[in-house]
Amino acid sequence: MTKLARKTVRDLTPYQSARRLGGSGDIWLNANESPFANEYKLQCDRLNRYSACQPQELLQAYADYAKVPVEQVLTSRGADEGIELLIRTFCEPNTDSILYCPPTYGMYAISAETFDVTAKKVPLTEEWQLDLPAIRDNLDSVKLIFVCSPNNPTGNLINRRDIEALLDMTADQAIVVMDEAYIDFCPEASTVDLLERYPNLVILRTLSKAFALAGLRCGFTLANPDIIALMLKIIAPYPVPVPVSDIAVQALSPAGLAKTKFQVLDLNANRAYLQAGLSMLEGVTVYEGYGNYLLVQFPDAESLFSALWDQGIILRRSPVENCIRISVGNRDECEKTLAFIRKQLSQR
Repeated sequence: MTKLARKTVRDLTPYQSARRLGGSGDIWLNANESPFANEYKLQCDRLNRYSACQPQELLQAYADYAKVPVEQVLTSRGADEGIELLIRTFCEPNTDSILYCPPTYGMYAISAETFDVTAKKVPLTEEWQLDLPAIRDNLDSVKLIFVCSPNNPTGNLINRRDIEALLDMTADQAIVVMDEAYIDFCPEASTVDLLERYPNLVILRTLSKAFALAGLRCGFTLANPDIIALMLKIIAPYPVPVPVSDIAVQALSPAGLAKTKFQVLDLNANRAYLQAGLSMLEGVTVYEGYGNYLLVQFPDAESLFSALWDQGIILRRSPVENCIRISVGNRDECEKTLAFIRKQLSQR
């Protein structure tokens, strides 16, 4: 049966998500999930009916939260589906390209490849910022440019002036997709205010991180109404299950937003605790992060990662040399992780 599959699929290396990589332990700090498990009310009286393609109550709730008109919001099965919808909407297979800037989220390239769309790489600079001259030199055939800020896995913010310069550079030529999956941890850095000025700007959002709803799979695309209308042409008929919409609306209610704000403050404090503790260790470099994770460079990251894994502390390998990405958990998880790392490094 394998030979019946498309060659692209046969040759594809799938994205190695945290769950695919597995692991066994008590401390899971490898998927940038929230440690908080919040409770929600479920209603079952509508499960015999299909959901609306775009539940109006959910769209309005997120529009109010993001401070954009409801006509500029599309909801999908996580931000990952938003990535795929954009590629399917704007890129001709075997003709057009996307452009992304590693080290960054790996699904941009994989999503493109699955649709026979070329993925061009323009690496970030040594400071992990956009290399605008190199991007300009590689815009031929490019329809979508993916920029993640805060960037995963590095954690840094992309310079706002560079984002605006990129939008100006690509006007009437390409769409700049700002992946703001982690923006709720630093909302002041959002580019949402630029939507009014730049029709070629698209913003991806999710409830998976700060809202502690990774298992819900609920994401949003913010864009001008013309782009939203095009994406609605190809989205699945019923992309948002009824329970997903009901829970998301509760999370976006005044009470839900207050809870999220409190939990974000807690996680930001734990990130600062981890950053301070790790920075005191000899030979360790902690990169400043703005999401719910930190990128940390160790003298021998691979052996440390394996020791942590064997201890049941599950972290994430990074494509950045000698680096491990550590999700920010609750204070107990952070303390145990820091203590084990300190002990391991003291034995060198």
